[in-house]
Amino acid sequence: MRSIVLTKGVPDFSEGAVSFDEDGHLERGKTPTVMNPNDEFAAQAALQTRVRHGGHVTGMSMGPPGYADVLKEAMGSVYTDDSYLLSDRELAASDTWATAITLSAGLETYQEEVGDIDIVFAGFKSADGETGQTGPQTAWAMDWPIVTHVLALDIDPDERVLRAKRLVEGDIDEIETIEVSLPCFVVTDPEFEPTYRKASHRLTHKQLRAETEARAADHEEHLTTWNHEDLNLDSDYIGLDGSPTIVSSVDPIPKAPSEREATMIDPDDEGEMGEVLEEMHPFATGAGD
Repeated sequence: MRSIVLTKGVPDFSEGAVSFDEDGHLERGKTPTVMNPNDEFAAQAALQTRVRHGGHVTGMSMGPPGYADVLKEAMGSVYTDDSYLLSDRELAASDTWATAITLSAGLETYQEEVGDIDIVFAGFKSADGETGQTGPQTAWAMDWPIVTHVLALDIDPDERVLRAKRLVEGDIDEIETIEVSLPCFVVTDPEFEPTYRKASHRLTHKQLRAETEARAADHEEHLTTWNHEDLNLDSDYIGLDGSPTIVSSVDPIPKAPSEREATMIDPDDEGEMGEVLEEMHPFATGAGD
């Protein structure tokens, strides 16, 4: 099985340093980024497939050069064999549509130059845009079947079929089993949990995790970068020019106060500690505001 995990960098909101330009576009090159949390479930699904059926897992992302660190995070924290970054200035300010066009070109180029893809895994939605559109739009551009909200999956390599359990309309009490032919797209739900019931699978999982952590230490050696010319993309259909979405306004993310008032209490002072306990007691009992 040859799998691709689509991953994205999102602002590290804990840093409180999200930067926007005057047109309301996120300046990703100036904003600390981390791997989109929902993409970890996609990576876990790809790793489960790798453990059960062998093969190869590739991480792919579109973004500025700094997204190499996001791909490194995907490799080290979960699992990938190598990474591909689609990056140049022509791709800047892409909306989900332009991103999907670029990613589909990346997947097609990968198939031409590296090997046929069996499954593309994508996260449910990103922590910044939260549209949930990029995975389905990329599947549409590839004209491949897609299964969304996947909770569990397995593959019949001989029949070239993927069987998955998925949530219906986001209702966790309603689950259906669906079957699609390969190649296909899989969008994992945040409720996805990988399973390794066989001892051989657990041993393989442990071995692969050790290998990928060591590989991530030399991530640059396993990273390929393609620009829009490598992907044979027309600049009129990508980046800002190829994005029909218009950002009307952006609400700034509030920063935590740099200084907070605090009262120092001596834990050996019974009087002061008594006052603290008296003040906190209503909250401990659920009677506080």
